[in-house]
Amino acid sequence: MNPRSILAGALLCALSACQSTDSVPIGPGESGKLAGWMCGIFTSADQAERDPDNFYAVRLVTVPIWKSRTDGPWLYIEQAMLDAVDAPYRQRVYRLVETEDGMRSEVYSLPRDGEGFVGMWMEPGRFSDYNPEMLVERSGCAIELQRSGSKYLGSTVGDGCSSELRGASYATSEVTLSDGRITSWDRGWNAAGEQVWGAETGPYEFVRVAGLY
Repeated sequence: MNPRSILAGALLCALSACQSTDSVPIGPGESGKLAGWMCGIFTSADQAERDPDNFYAVRLVTVPIWKSRTDGPWLYIEQAMLDAVDAPYRQRVYRLVETEDGMRSEVYSLPRDGEGFVGMWMEPGRFSDYNPEMLVERSGCAIELQRSGSKYLGSTVGDGCSSELRGASYATSEVTLSDGRITSWDRGWNAAGEQVWGAETGPYEFVRVAGLY
């Protein structure tokens, strides 16, 4: 199926939660601005159409949760193949923390490996039944971010983000964040330092196709 046809269907299902492609600051300060950049519906459909041998059409959705808390912003992330949006392969909660050098995006796993949370980005108020104490922080997987002009650039540090996927020992992530665009290069490495999963030619390029109210 043509990625654009899939995308059109996905967007029709999302209209109750999202409208324009504009970003909306999520809270005060630089962390709130960055959270606004990260929130919305993004896809890599254009990249997959240009280079189908190396990239899949993926949907990335990010919404703010627990907006009344003062130790955030907290964000729920759901990532899925664009032709299988009801079966996400990644569900996480991120917390943005301002640091002396820039920003840190902490990464948390959901209870029960995300079971029962699929599609909750359309009803983020349901997260009121949960709290951060119910999450598990993924030690070593935080993204350290620095401002560079109109972008934030960041990555994991070292080999402390453990992964067992496809024989990996650890994972690394490199990201670029700007208003309306996210690039993400997630890769898994075995104990010998050989790549065993993830894109090989460069990062995924996600473009915002719908923003928050």
